[in-house]
Amino acid sequence: MAPVTFWKGYLKLSLVTCPVAMTPAVSESEKVRFHTLNKKTGHRVQSRYIDSQTQEPVERDDQIKGYAVGADEYVTLEDSDLEAVALESTNTIDLQTFVQKDSIDWIWYDRPHYLLPDDPVGEEAFSVIRDAMAESGLVAISRLVLYRRERAVMLEPRDRGLVLWTLRYGDEVRDAAAYFDEIKDVKLDAKLFSLVTTLIGERTKEWDPAMVHDPVQEKLREMIAAKAANRPLPKAKPAQEPSGNVVSIMDALRKSIAEEKRAPNGHAKKR
Repeated sequence: MAPVTFWKGYLKLSLVTCPVAMTPAVSESEKVRFHTLNKKTGHRVQSRYIDSQTQEPVERDDQIKGYAVGADEYVTLEDSDLEAVALESTNTIDLQTFVQKDSIDWIWYDRPHYLLPDDPVGEEAFSVIRDAMAESGLVAISRLVLYRRERAVMLEPRDRGLVLWTLRYGDEVRDAAAYFDEIKDVKLDAKLFSLVTTLIGERTKEWDPAMVHDPVQEKLREMIAAKAANRPLPKAKPAQEPSGNVVSIMDALRKSIAEEKRAPNGHAKKR
């Protein structure tokens, strides 16, 4: 299946430019989605914009953007006003800065997208930019208008294409020090530390995408199929809460390690 393109523009490095296309690297199309229905009639419920004062419906052509400057006081902007602030980054990814990838903390990563050449003529320019970045081991930082806002983006080579990550805004990432600095330093017992290290080793595996499958979606599909066939639904299992009893950490760790070794499908460490 051909990738669905949701953005087209240009990739630019100095005087080298090539047309590119972009598609989201992740999809939510497989998720179980529900409609809101009227319980009495079974009909779908529609959402509509209502005037907060008159309670009358507001048609799409009568809707306008407004920025609050006071209580019930707004500065309104037409679509033509918003278009007037269009930036070059609306259709061009200009590569002006390169940094070490590990200098960007993962917490800044937002959404991944696949970037690929959009014209056979531009494939050479795209390829030379991609391969030079791969050779240098660097990633590019640029800016691009996506999702109605200009965003900082990071580009890195992947296979024959590039992955473009939108990056979070500076005021979106909270300072970890404000939360973690209050955690007290604890003098660790060497034996406890050794047992936890052993337990982690017993549970170490090679990465597999199956580790992040969504069991809730599977159960929802099973439930929908059962309801459609008028079959009884499985009873929900009560959530098990951790015991509130005070136990010996040493005893708990030793018991955990023993259970790991006894389990037929245990998390044996791969070397």
